[in-house]
Amino acid sequence: MYEPKTKETDSSVIEFIEKVDNVKKRKDAYDLLDIFTEVTGFQAKMWGPSIIGFGSYHYVYETGHEGDAPLVGFSPRKAKISLYFTMEEKEREQLLESFGKHTSGKACIYINKLDDVDLEILKQLIEKTVNYFEKKYPRN
Repeated sequence: MYEPKTKETDSSVIEFIEKVDNVKKRKDAYDLLDIFTEVTGFQAKMWGPSIIGFGSYHYVYETGHEGDAPLVGFSPRKAKISLYFTMEEKEREQLLESFGKHTSGKACIYINKLDDVDLEILKQLIEKTVNYFEKKYPRN
């Protein structure tokens, strides 16, 4: 049976952030912690060894595969800061046009530093992702 690698843990978010070597990246991680907490209203939790997630949803795929994942999150990685957002693709692309310096993957947006992006757009990306998952996977 499939076992998801990324699960919510009891590890300390603060202890994780304190281990970030780069001082600027550590400060950005604390700023992101405040922003995500403010926008989502959820307490930060560690998901796996390196993702700071907010809220959660339970998914079930047609294949029967199911699990839990954070609604939104971020990870201050060595190379870049990963931001985890999912929403309608067209809406995401429109927001990213004015987001600032970034690269993106399917569900990740990568930034070098928080100063490179528009914080109001960041807040919209967080809010719209939470709304997307709460509609797609409503809680019972």
